[in-house]
Amino acid sequence: MIKGINHTMIELSETGNEYYERALLIVKPEYASVARAVLEDEAKKMLSELDVPSAIRAKRKKWKWIVCMIVSAVIGSFLTALICSLA
Repeated sequence: MIKGINHTMIELSETGNEYYERALLIVKPEYASVARAVLEDEAKKMLSELDVPSAIRAKRKKWKWIVCMIVSAVIGSFLTALICSLA
């Protein structure tokens, strides 16, 4: 909740980012007189360059690690069985 704010704010409902639905940005007082279209373009550009949130990135890394370990175990088991059958 924002109370008693006397700042220029920009609300973007089209962020151009798959993770964020809407953004509220507070414009610095020295840039409040800049044309709204320019501020909105800059805000859209900044939001489109945002990366995957760290929590989602961490989950992806965890799953990637689990899959790699399973694949390694399967390959190791296959090679062990192959070597044992040749001996």
